[in-house]
Amino acid sequence: MDALHYSFIVPVFNRPDEIKELLQSFLAIEGNTPFEIVIIEDGSTIDCKAIVKDFETDLNISYYYKPNSGPGSSRNYGMLKAKGNYFIILDSDCLLPPQYLSVVISELDKEYVDCFGGPDAADQSFTNLQKAINFAMTSFITTGGIRGSKSQNDKFQPRSFNMGISKAAFEASEGFGNIHPGEDPDLSIRLTKLGFKTKLFNNAFVYHKRRISWSKFYKQVYKFGLVRPILNLWHPTSERIIYWFPTIFCLGLVLATISASFGNYFLLIIFSLYIVLAFVLALIQTKNLVIAIQAIFAIFVQFLGYGFGFLKSTIVIKVLRKEPENYYPNLFFKNAN
Repeated sequence: MDALHYSFIVPVFNRPDEIKELLQSFLAIEGNTPFEIVIIEDGSTIDCKAIVKDFETDLNISYYYKPNSGPGSSRNYGMLKAKGNYFIILDSDCLLPPQYLSVVISELDKEYVDCFGGPDAADQSFTNLQKAINFAMTSFITTGGIRGSKSQNDKFQPRSFNMGISKAAFEASEGFGNIHPGEDPDLSIRLTKLGFKTKLFNNAFVYHKRRISWSKFYKQVYKFGLVRPILNLWHPTSERIIYWFPTIFCLGLVLATISASFGNYFLLIIFSLYIVLAFVLALIQTKNLVIAIQAIFAIFVQFLGYGFGFLKSTIVIKVLRKEPENYYPNLFFKNAN
């Protein structure tokens, strides 16, 4: 294996403040390993060029502006421009803990893989809403470990907010496709088919500072639900029963409510126990009563949005046999690389 030279790839769209916070976190990175940062401005009307310039004396940064073509295409563009042979892809709303690169290097030294993913966490500085949504997005009782679980280390599908990929794997796979969201699991599945190993680096976490509201969160998870049946269509071996859980949860809750109206409370009790368990886990994790209450609401928003999107897309694709790109044009960037 050749010596690894690291390039951080960061697409950004109209979020200069996020880039400033991310670059500030780079200043605190521990160790002496050199690295470069490649910022790709994806057709922003509010660019971060001036922000990047302020950090040029302290960090090795390259800045590129290109027409808007989506995050997947922008990451591909950045990897083509990068000078390294191992790329670490981050979202602009992430912050790096000081030990991040040292952990990645240690993991790759211990067992080299051509693609890895890391979890996301909530920093103490985050708002209550950000912490509540982080719990809903990362807890085992909500996502079933899809976003990171020690028991699934060697079967992990990295997510592009915190993902590493070798230059060799990028060239063989031709990088991200034009779907969004869903471009990261699509790439992970294709890499596995090509014989590249993917793995979860459980300690290589980032602080994922989602700029989000309840309505934006619903829209985000709804799109996640729409995308999954498309990925299952493209990659039938990737289908998992766990993807049905939010839909089953929502339909089951409706059934439980109807049953309770007829005096049968069994299902409603089961759902109540689940909610209590989620509340207790959120309270233990966050140590904040308000966040724990918001986390319950976040779980319902997540399951409703994802579950409805998944069911709708499944019917459209599997029952009505519609072509995804024609039926859901807003999920595809036409001018991707």
